[in-house]
Amino acid sequence: MIRHIVMWKFRPGTKTEQKAFLEGLRGLQGVIPQLRRSEVAVNVGQGNYDAVLVSEFESLEALDAYKNDPRHKAVSALCKSIRTDRVAVDYEF
Repeated sequence: MIRHIVMWKFRPGTKTEQKAFLEGLRGLQGVIPQLRRSEVAVNVGQGNYDAVLVSEFESLEALDAYKNDPRHKAVSALCKSIRTDRVAVDYEF
């Protein structure tokens, strides 16, 4: 199993777009078959990343299929337009 964790910092003044992005990301659960589980959350603290995705896949190939799915690419495009930073890690568990 692969756990895929991504965190983002967003540009100020993009609250509406952030909400649409995070809702779009949540909406991929149960739609893209390779996505076994996902959790999307907004940071409640100060001075850190703004939001996080924790998701699980059967394999690196399944993760790659998810990343290349047109539905994920559409959600990702919105994120790219509003983020200032992104970090990610993938690991086996």
